[in-house]
Order: sequence, then structure tokens, then C-alpha cells
Amino acid sequence: MSKILIVEDERKIARFLELELTHEGYTVLTAADGREGLQKALDEQPDLLILDLMLPELSGIEVCRRLRHESDVPIIMLTAKDDVSDKVMGLDMGADDYMTKPFAIEELLARIRVALRKPRTLNAAADAEPEKEGLLKAGKLTLDPERYAVEFDGEAISLTKKEFDLLHYLMLHRDKAATRDALLSDVWGYDYAGDTNVVDVYVRYLRHKIDDRFGIHTIQTIRGVGYMFSYE
Repeated sequence: MSKILIVEDERKIARFLELELTHEGYTVLTAADGREGLQKALDEQPDLLILDLMLPELSGIEVCRRLRHESDVPIIMLTAKDDVSDKVMGLDMGADDYMTKPFAIEELLARIRVALRKPRTLNAAADAEPEKEGLLKAGKLTLDPERYAVEFDGEAISLTKKEFDLLHYLMLHRDKAATRDALLSDVWGYDYAGDTNVVDVYVRYLRHKIDDRFGIHTIQTIRGVGYMFSYE
């Protein structure tokens, strides 16, 4: 059975989660602060982290940031805050999912199951036609998944992990409309209709870094549906 690490400084919540997950058959580890949590994540190699945002020693955001340099373990962040900026920050640092306290344990268990069965790399569309060795091109815009690099006419474009993953997905599904729910499911790993405004925020980031910077128009808004990558 999968091993789950809970990094939570509120003892009652940590104990509650430990009991529930143990009852579900998971092997459970716990840590009460960010520094201990990071060390256990590196030493114990859990299959999934439940990571509180507000922690002593190291914040959940910092734990996530440091861990992503070493591991792609699925991370579900917990917080008492219900703010889009907090969600975006957590996802931007590499978290896979996000839940606001208080939450229903049934929903958390469902998200854990989704995260554990989610492949750690994006699945290419069956009908996508990428260039040789995975290189994607659209006019002067190129995306190289092997080097994790994006360039326009040879000029490097700095993207965060989630920005890159979103652009990668849209380019793989070029000229096809993608709903916000589909993007949440395939890029963020959600298996439900979640906070679709997170998608809008990241599309805005991409447009600022690519379209506005180079005077082009790559990500089209499909009213009432979502977004589509279309550019020659």
C-alpha cells in the first residue's frame, strides 16, 4: 500500500488524518514542522505528501519549492486560507492539488486516490503530431520538453513548471478547444470541476510572457468553453 507523509503542525488535524489514512490501508508518516517534513520526504521517499501551508521552521511553500528540486512526489497542500493567490502560489511551486480547511475527509481521500494514480508526466494526445524527439513548433515559437525550454525566434522564455505544462498541453492539442475542467484534470491533475479561475490566471501569465512580449496571439479564448492554441 502507498506511503503517505502528513506535514501538519496542528496535532488534532494530524492525528485525525493519520487515523483515517491508516484505516484506509495507507502507511502513514507524520512531521510537525516544515524542516522535519522536508527531511522525511527526502529520506523516506513517500508516495504522496499532505502538506500544510502555514508551518513552523519552513513554510509549506518553501518545503514544496525545495522538494521539487529533488522529487516529483504528488503534493496536496492544506491551508486555512481561501484565496486564489495562495492557491496559485502553491501550485506554482509544484503542488499538485489544494484543499482549504475545513474539508470533508471523503473529498481528501478521493483526491489522494486521483493523485496516486496520476502519471507524473503529461500524456500526449493520441492525434498530436509533435516534431522530431518531442520538439513542438508554432511559427517562431518552439517548446522542447526534453530540455524544459521555450524559445521565440531563438530567444529564451522563462516559464514556471505549471506555465510550461499548460503551454505544453495546449500545443499538443493545437487547434482544438480545451475546456477549463479538462485543463484542470490533465495539467493540474484534478479529477473534478474545481477552481477554474486558476486556469484563467495561468493563461494570463502565458499571454503576458509570450503574446504581449512578442506581439503575437497564440492562446485563443473560446467563449463558454475554454482555450485553444492556434498560431502559424
